[in-house]
Amino acid sequence: MANRVVVTICGEDYTFVAEESTSYMQKVGAYVGDKMTEILNGAKVGRTDAAVLTAANIADELFKSQAAAEQLRSQIKGYLDEAGKAQAEVSELKREIFRLQQKLDGRNHG
Repeated sequence: MANRVVVTICGEDYTFVAEESTSYMQKVGAYVGDKMTEILNGAKVGRTDAAVLTAANIADELFKSQAAAEQLRSQIKGYLDEAGKAQAEVSELKREIFRLQQKLDGRNHG
């Protein structure tokens, strides 16, 4: 069920409708508001240009986060592959130990 929440961004009220929780949507609105306020305070631009620059900055953050996440996924896959190989080696070594113990037992009882 969709939630509706009024979020204030740079003094303007916007109604968000989404499946996410009210607190999450407030968090998103506050983040956008903070980013837009930074641009409005730092550059001599109007609200429309500030909104576009804010969107571009957030898109940049998104792409960098996605690239970092993909790099982490790749690293994790490498670690999982290494762990799988190590596990296979351990299993093989356990089998070898068992075979050697069988040989020793056979010699000691023979």
